[in-house]
Amino acid sequence: MAEAKQNLFDYNEDSIKSLDWREHIRLRPGMYIGKLGDGSSADDGIYVLLKEVLDNCIDEHMMGYGKQVEITVEGKTVTVRDYGRGIPLGKVVDVVSKINTGAKYDSKAFQKSVGLNGVGTKAVNALSNYFKVTAVRDGKQKTAEFERGILIKEHKEAKSDESNGTLVTFIPDEGVFRNFHFQQEYIDNLIWNYCYLNAGLIISFNGKKYVSKNGLLDLLQRKTNPDELRYPIIHLKGEDIELAITHNNDYGEEIFSFVNGQYTTQGGTHQQAFREAFVKVVRDFYKKDYDFADIRQSIVAAVAVRVVEPVFESQTKTKLGSQYIEEGGTSMKNFVFEFLSKELDNYLHKNPATADALKKRIEQSERERKELAGIKKLANERAKKANLHNRKLRDCRIHLNDEPPGKGKEDFHARQLDSTIFITEGDSASGSITKARDVETQAVFSLRGKPLNCFGLTKKVVYENEEFNLLQHALNIEEGIEGLRYNNIVVATDADVDGMHIRLLLLTFFLQFFPDLVKNGHVYILETPLFRVRNKQETIYCYDEVEKQAAAKKLGSKPEITRFKGLGEISPDEFVKFISSDMRKQPVMVMPETHLQQLLEYYMGKNTQERQEFIIDNLRVEIDLAEGESK
Repeated sequence: MAEAKQNLFDYNEDSIKSLDWREHIRLRPGMYIGKLGDGSSADDGIYVLLKEVLDNCIDEHMMGYGKQVEITVEGKTVTVRDYGRGIPLGKVVDVVSKINTGAKYDSKAFQKSVGLNGVGTKAVNALSNYFKVTAVRDGKQKTAEFERGILIKEHKEAKSDESNGTLVTFIPDEGVFRNFHFQQEYIDNLIWNYCYLNAGLIISFNGKKYVSKNGLLDLLQRKTNPDELRYPIIHLKGEDIELAITHNNDYGEEIFSFVNGQYTTQGGTHQQAFREAFVKVVRDFYKKDYDFADIRQSIVAAVAVRVVEPVFESQTKTKLGSQYIEEGGTSMKNFVFEFLSKELDNYLHKNPATADALKKRIEQSERERKELAGIKKLANERAKKANLHNRKLRDCRIHLNDEPPGKGKEDFHARQLDSTIFITEGDSASGSITKARDVETQAVFSLRGKPLNCFGLTKKVVYENEEFNLLQHALNIEEGIEGLRYNNIVVATDADVDGMHIRLLLLTFFLQFFPDLVKNGHVYILETPLFRVRNKQETIYCYDEVEKQAAAKKLGSKPEITRFKGLGEISPDEFVKFISSDMRKQPVMVMPETHLQQLLEYYMGKNTQERQEFIIDNLRVEIDLAEGESK
């Protein structure tokens, strides 16, 4: 036994392994593309693969080459064509298959590029079942084909009548990205962001053209309802910086931040610099020491900067870490403040109506905050006591905003993106999930009964209602979503009428008081199987009637069929399958053209004739479909 233990911990030359670039990417994909996922989240790896290819196209455009990019997604196959200079033909294979190979180490050629590490397309290549690249330059072309990063065919140089540029086709590896599918809405948002940051660039996606003439002004116009804005959007542009700012009537603050054309979903130094600078400039303009929360309450803004050789906190480039605009240059904080103190101050002086509307919005927030102060204090005390004595929250160990350890930062960042809280109702359901969960990244919050319908109520209800108050504290969103502890908020309720009602009430709570949680893609609905079909050899879990019938046909000779009435009926051993890497969850999306208050009024307001007619008409459709299936 002692000898076996000694062998287990031997550390010698044989313990040291060297992996080639492809093996390392496939062994540790999270280091390169963040979370894997099935495509139900905007930050899932399949979209990062697309983004890595598109980043190269955008860099070419920024250098002045190519005004158009064409994207097609057919099933699981992605094709991207740009009209830049094209990869130098003699380096086509090296650029997509040799790590730390690329043009972006030459800062003169790509001073303000996004991809600086020579990793992007190599990761796409290594994590694809099939990868093909064709470069066209000055009447010649070169093509290479790969499978999971291994070169399978290198074509000879040939003549070409095509325009200069690069064509990439890839199919993500289904062994890495299980049961994946592309959500058009996520690709749609990704493309729009590229267009907003590169006015005049034309991107075609499956035949639809995307183009922006006014940059971040267009972004905010698409993301807001003009009827709900407190003043017209302020649009400011300078060298290496662009801003768009307005306020509406929603709770919280919604800030879209970008660096060198990259959407930094987790913000970073540039976003924090904007938040601090905006507060200081507003205080100076009105000559009043407003509370920072009152100034930023209900703000909707976009900030884009260009930085020489940006430093990101992970390879997925979702959070900027650069402290300076360029090495030895102005600090990010001073750069943003100097721009705002001049341009925003000038704008407010020239537009007194806007200045007055902004002041009224701030003072309204101030009144609301003071009215809530006493209630919040009591509610926070209740929350602290409740957290000591109840078991509503079964927490996990890794959270979205935890400081990464000294080593293994990339792996830790990927685990942060997996951080999830399940919101469920009842002891049996929460008990099953708690026993089945991954304690590293999955937490469980248990509701007691049905939540309150909070539509039309003020934020006072969040503090007076124990369930909402404790949920808010569990998520750590009282001061805004920047402190959010979990990347994924998954509503897990029974698939019956009561479960649907609880789901609707929770979504109303988020959309009413924390809409940026939904808009930023953090909220999901858990899908769990309705049926278990099994015989002595095999068990199949089915999520709808069609899957059940197919499973029964496959297993034959009258298999046992169980209908799950609630989550509590699914054993922890079974639940593991439904909340692990194969978890099915539907994202809750709010389209840019959706007016939230109108939406909530329709579904959660008074029982109008219009809603009654909608329910009756759709009930008829369901009955007709059911009758058709039975025939």
